[in-house]
Amino acid sequence: MSNYKKFKQLHNQEEALLIGNVWSVNTAQLFEKKGFQAVATSSSAIAQSLGYEDGEQLSFGELLYIVGRIVKNISIPLSVDLESGYGENPLAVVQNIKYLHELGIVGVNLEDSDINDDGRLVSIEQFSEKISLIKAELSKENIDIFMNIRTDAFLLNKENALKETLNRITAYVNAGADGIFIPGIQNEEEIRIVVGASPVPVNVMCLPGLPSFEKLKALGVKRLSMGGFLYRYIDNQFAMAIDRVKEAGSFNPLF
Repeated sequence: MSNYKKFKQLHNQEEALLIGNVWSVNTAQLFEKKGFQAVATSSSAIAQSLGYEDGEQLSFGELLYIVGRIVKNISIPLSVDLESGYGENPLAVVQNIKYLHELGIVGVNLEDSDINDDGRLVSIEQFSEKISLIKAELSKENIDIFMNIRTDAFLLNKENALKETLNRITAYVNAGADGIFIPGIQNEEEIRIVVGASPVPVNVMCLPGLPSFEKLKALGVKRLSMGGFLYRYIDNQFAMAIDRVKEAGSFNPLF
């Protein structure tokens, strides 16, 4: 079975897919060693690890290099956070996805907030058309990619976030989304509502108030993401280790 088919199946198993978010070969290998079934890049973690801000400040060439190194060193499926697609139009995004597919990736995340417009939401019509065109172009060339479509009303703290999200779920699924990613959502009842409204797997992201994995499974969530939070946690631990070495006046805290 291909990694793509494995990845698709993982979104329909009984347990929610806990996906490891990675930024390097080492982190991807560690997730595989620890028994994770799939990994996905974190755009913010990769960017920050290389000294960039998030939001496609990292060049696509640099992203392609890192993804290529990761794919060559793991056997489990890898999906890529492609942010807005690194393209001025849908055809450019298609070409970028084709480059990633040639490396061996199985899925992409695409988000509906505009990085060039202070993170505002792209119109439903415009973004649905983008999804539809990308899906159609990939289909023409028999390229299988799990398109996890991220909608950002909750992340951007919109007043009508639930209603906006429900409208976008319907439009995006009709356009060809394979999964719906809703970062920022954490209220149990709202999660229950969006899961009930989505005919495709729903993905939520790590937040302080997010329910437990068991509760999310009961609510019907099918994919759980860490985003860049693990990277930032490790970065903080690294800073504290540096402080302990300085305070001890020796390397003993490292052993």
